[in-house]
Amino acid sequence: MIKDRLDSLRRVMKEKKIDYYLVPTEDPHGSEYVGEYYKCREYLTGFTGSAGTALIWQEGAGLWTDARYHIQADRQLCGSGVTLFKEGEEKVPSLYQFLEKNLQEGQCLAADGSLISAEAAQRLQEIAAAKGALLKSCDDLTKEIWTDRPDRSAEAITLLSPESSGKSTGEKLTVIRRRMEEKGADLLLLSSLDEIGWLFNIRGKDIPMSLLALAYGVVERESAVLYLQKRIWNEQLLAWAAKNQIEVDDYDMIYLDLSRRAQGKRVWADRERVNWKLFTLLQKAEGVIDEISPVEMEKAIKNETEQKNFRRAHEKDAAAVIRFLFWLKTHVGKEDITEIRAAQKLEEFRREWDSYLLPSFEPIVAYGEHAAIVHYSADTSSDCLLRPEGFLLMDTGGQYREGTTDITRTVALGPLTRRQKEGYTRVLMGNLRLAGLTFPYGCSGENLDLAARSALWEEGLDFFHGTGHGVGYLMNVHEGPQAIRWRHRKGSFVTALEPGMVISDEPGLYLEGEYGIRLENLLLCREKEKTSFGRFLAWEVLTLVPFDREAILPEIMEKRDVRLLNDYHSTVRRKMLPLMKTKAEKDWLLEATEPL
Repeated sequence: MIKDRLDSLRRVMKEKKIDYYLVPTEDPHGSEYVGEYYKCREYLTGFTGSAGTALIWQEGAGLWTDARYHIQADRQLCGSGVTLFKEGEEKVPSLYQFLEKNLQEGQCLAADGSLISAEAAQRLQEIAAAKGALLKSCDDLTKEIWTDRPDRSAEAITLLSPESSGKSTGEKLTVIRRRMEEKGADLLLLSSLDEIGWLFNIRGKDIPMSLLALAYGVVERESAVLYLQKRIWNEQLLAWAAKNQIEVDDYDMIYLDLSRRAQGKRVWADRERVNWKLFTLLQKAEGVIDEISPVEMEKAIKNETEQKNFRRAHEKDAAAVIRFLFWLKTHVGKEDITEIRAAQKLEEFRREWDSYLLPSFEPIVAYGEHAAIVHYSADTSSDCLLRPEGFLLMDTGGQYREGTTDITRTVALGPLTRRQKEGYTRVLMGNLRLAGLTFPYGCSGENLDLAARSALWEEGLDFFHGTGHGVGYLMNVHEGPQAIRWRHRKGSFVTALEPGMVISDEPGLYLEGEYGIRLENLLLCREKEKTSFGRFLAWEVLTLVPFDREAILPEIMEKRDVRLLNDYHSTVRRKMLPLMKTKAEKDWLLEATEPL
């Protein structure tokens, strides 16, 4: 089937004199997860991971993806005619290196200009020019062969009140206009859906599980425009917009409108976030301020209302997860429980809360060797029976009216080897050490990453994904600009950690064909103290679920590690015991949080 689709696409390419066609995992907003309508790369290759870029040419096709998806992509691309290029591995060319080597003089490289960033287009243009080739922005070619393509999502939106968001839309616009004035910007162009959702206090369902609406935004000194699909407009939305002096226009009108609005003005537009097609409409602007959007940082620093709601969401989520863990530990081996059934059962516990809305991402429930696939997703062909032995890894989260959660626990379903326990303990030590840090104001995630990896590095072990990502408030579970990782990405913006930021703490260990371990809590950055040496920050752990004492080797932990674990479990016990529903659940939690 994949081969047939690729052959059909190649015929379209030949008609349009296109030699190489680039298909990213994108929508026009650079979203990490995309709606069904925009899953062109998945349709053409069969690879379902959330990150990757396909390149199709007459004689072949390739897919580039990072280490999180190498095992998954190996399996899904088998027999498809698509070659896997494992990013980051030795002697594997990057997409850009591949094009530098293979693109020939006079050839045409094309992509849908709305699906790649202006930054990526500039890099591709440089490669094409150096080879005497042409980079062309074209319409989406996939629509010519995808006959049963789903419609573009257009779900109704929800307007958040200041009681939920902490600040009104008007207050947020005032702050952003102040930032614009400081930069000398007349117009701010917004295309990232989380930035638009935060600034305008809107939430939607156009992006799976992320509570985001397809939209564009333009902010000027005295006005603002929100571009939304016309079929979701209603009287409430229009009345709210009029009250906040916001013009509402049709979603696709921005491509006809932007050039006129930008003419003669200094426009703030981040070429890494704005798509190529939009960016080319700024040619008549007086100048472009190519910097990270002011909304990005304002959004990342949660206000007091958001912080309070985050805590409540995590208490509710922890209650559901703890009750599920008790159920799992007491039922595995006594009844048939598969990966999918376990995920369904956890969802049932979460749904007992009235404020629970939906998962915050596709759940990862991975048993045994499946857990070595970092972003494994069980389906009917892979779903396996859980046995009372080995590890089960569960990376799940929820969207509550109070906020967004993301938690990973790896638990022992039965006997473990010493090697498995040592791996678990070293991952746990990394999680605890990062969460227990005090650090000076001005540090970035790159400064702190060592704390999460040192216990693994000491034994020549590591994990090949970031240690921490920002988390949105009642939006996408992954947000920037804050992150924790040790590898600096060339040209990337280094973000200092600020009080109010929420970030994940998720070290791991993955042994292909054997098992995987990951332990994740969410952390809230807080002020700790000010001394003669400056401001110092620390973490408040939001996640309140015990780690598995059955998987721990206390003898390899340092005294400070044991103290950190016991302090954490004491907090979990104190806050979560009142939320258990039965005596059996309470007894289990008491035992699970006993000091080492």
